[in-house]
Formats: sequence, C-alpha cells, structure tokens
Amino acid sequence: MKKSLRQWSPRRMAQLEQRVTDLEADLAQVRRHNLRLAELTDVVQELLVPMASRDEAAIEAALERFRESL
Repeated sequence: MKKSLRQWSPRRMAQLEQRVTDLEADLAQVRRHNLRLAELTDVVQELLVPMASRDEAAIEAALERFRESL
C-alpha cells in the first residue's frame, strides 16, 4: 500500500524535491532547445524560396537576421 506524503521520511522527501528540481531544469533546457530548433527551421524556410529564385538580396537579409538572433 502507498504511504501518504506525511509518512515519508525527511530524507525521502528531500530526494523527491531534488528530483523535481532536476526535472524542472531539464524541462527548461528542452524548451530552450526546441525554441532554437524552431528558429533554425524558420531560417531554413526563409532561405529556401530566395535560393530557388536566386534572390541574393533576400538570402543575405535572412542570414543577417539569423546572425543577429545569435
């Protein structure tokens, strides 16, 4: 049978609190990576059409926006 939270030892509670803290940090890192991936995907999309039409000015503008976002 499962124990209620009040029955858990202080050591076990500290372990669980640390695990939650670690998971929250991992989640924040994954969110940052996903945001960066979305930004890179946007850059690729911005480059595909100008590259297909050989629009050098649009290509350079898209690359410059990407560089500024770094």
